[in-house]
Amino acid sequence: MGKGKRYDKAASAVDRSKFLTLDEAMAIVARGSGAKFDETVELALRLGVDPRHADQNVRGTVSLPHGTGKTVRVAVFAKGEKAKEAEEAGADFVGGDELVAKVKDENWTDFDRAVATPDMMGSVGRIGKILGPRGLMPNPKIGTVTMDVARIVRELKAGQVEFRVEKAGIIQVGVGKVSFGAEKLLDNARTVIASVVRAKPSTAKGQYIRTAYVSSTMGPGVPIDTGDLKVAS
Repeated sequence: MGKGKRYDKAASAVDRSKFLTLDEAMAIVARGSGAKFDETVELALRLGVDPRHADQNVRGTVSLPHGTGKTVRVAVFAKGEKAKEAEEAGADFVGGDELVAKVKDENWTDFDRAVATPDMMGSVGRIGKILGPRGLMPNPKIGTVTMDVARIVRELKAGQVEFRVEKAGIIQVGVGKVSFGAEKLLDNARTVIASVVRAKPSTAKGQYIRTAYVSSTMGPGVPIDTGDLKVAS
C-alpha cells in the first residue's frame, strides 16, 4: 500500500542515491512535505556500535538551543520541600507515594518525562514495569534522579531531549518542527550530533557514525554525507 500522493511528491524531490551536506539536507526537509500540520523533523544516526554490549549502549541527554517545539509534560516523584520546588519550576504532575499509586493502580502514564528524588526510588522501582517499557523510568545516568529537581524540570520543559541507541544501532531524535526553519533546525541537529559524538564508547571500533538521515513526519528520509559531519571516525 502506497504512502500517498503527498509523500510521493516529496520523495520525488529526493535522490536517495545522493548524499548531501547537513545544510543541504536540512534545507530540503525544512520545506516540509506539504502536510496540513507542523511536522516534526527527526535526525536518525546509525552508529558503529553493538548495543548488546553494555559498554557500547550509547545514551545521554542534550538541551536543544531552540527547544523541540513540543509541550513536554513532566511528572516528578518527590515529597515535602522538593515537591514544592518541582511545582514552582513548572512540573505538570508532582507527588510522592500517592503519585506512585496512581501509576500502579491506573496504569497511568500521561506524561513525557519523569523525575524522582533519590529517596523516592524505592517506591518508583515498584512501577518500573510500567515506566520502563515506555522509556519513562527516572535514571541517575541521565540526570532524572536528582535532588536538584527545579533545574532538571526547567531543562526538560525548555527542550532537553534524551537519545538512546536501539538494538539495530540507530539513534532517532526529534530536532524541532518544520516551522523552525532550516537555521534553527541545523543548530539543534548539530547540538545533538556533537553530544552523540561525545558519548562515543572507547570500545567502538571503525567508523562511528555509519549513516545519517533527516526527515519530516510525512516526508522521506534525506541521506547525509557523514564526512560532512566531520565526526565519521
